[in-house]
Amino acid sequence: MKKTIRKAVFPVAGMGTRFLPATKANPKEMLPIVDKPLIQYAVEEAIAAGITQMVFVTSSAKRAIEDHFDSNFEMETLLESKGRKDLLDIVRGVLPRGVSCAYVRQPEALGLGHAVLCAREVVGDEPFAVILADDLIDGGDEGSCLQQMVDRYQEHGCSVLGVEHVPIEETRRYGIVKTDTPEGRETRVLGIVEKPAPADAPSDLAVVGRYLLTPRVFELLATTGRGAGGEIQLTDAIARLLDEESVLAYRFHGRRYDCGNKQGFLEATVEYGLKHPEVRTDFLKYLRRFCQPELF
Repeated sequence: MKKTIRKAVFPVAGMGTRFLPATKANPKEMLPIVDKPLIQYAVEEAIAAGITQMVFVTSSAKRAIEDHFDSNFEMETLLESKGRKDLLDIVRGVLPRGVSCAYVRQPEALGLGHAVLCAREVVGDEPFAVILADDLIDGGDEGSCLQQMVDRYQEHGCSVLGVEHVPIEETRRYGIVKTDTPEGRETRVLGIVEKPAPADAPSDLAVVGRYLLTPRVFELLATTGRGAGGEIQLTDAIARLLDEESVLAYRFHGRRYDCGNKQGFLEATVEYGLKHPEVRTDFLKYLRRFCQPELF
């Protein structure tokens, strides 16, 4: 019998050096796209997929994330006294009722696999999701990316990796999968390698920050040595998992924004701004004037 996926792990202990100096004192996951931080988009995606416990793997520099999902009595009192129910609802809605948070420290920066392993005691013996907030994914009309993957898990009962095609010259940045068929939304994973050179990549299908994993992966991570970059790689544990269980690669519906770099972050800001009900009309007018000033 398949277990319900109730928990999501968010590895948020990274330093965010690509966005210095903005991330010198502020976690990169708290950088806003329009009016929500990246981590809130990620949590909302998990909630939309039916997940009720968020497990944050943090470092000493990430207290702002915990504060964001905690109550702010002073702000709520101020907004209530001013009759700003609209803003009060926004503040109170950051973490809906029935959803809880747990925080686990990653004592050393030993890689994504190590970060996931740090969540083992909280997750326990049940399947779970891993979400990298840097990868902001708009599922569009098909529902959230994670909901699509949960549907695949419920159908097949095995681990599911969210993948997409990337330019072959960018394989050094991702875990790359080898599958039994080159196309199709759902394919069986035959192999996976972390950050291969383009000449060594088994395909151009990259894992992009969304995982549904069985608890067996924790046992494998506990005995996985350091791999690429001298870190404990989640990819290496998944490669070992393939010897025991089926793993599915799923090409999700939707658009991914790589907010781990400035270009992707700016693209997400513009496109989410154009969809935001409060600012989209005036923002579109501004962009038209900016891009084609000769018409105005």
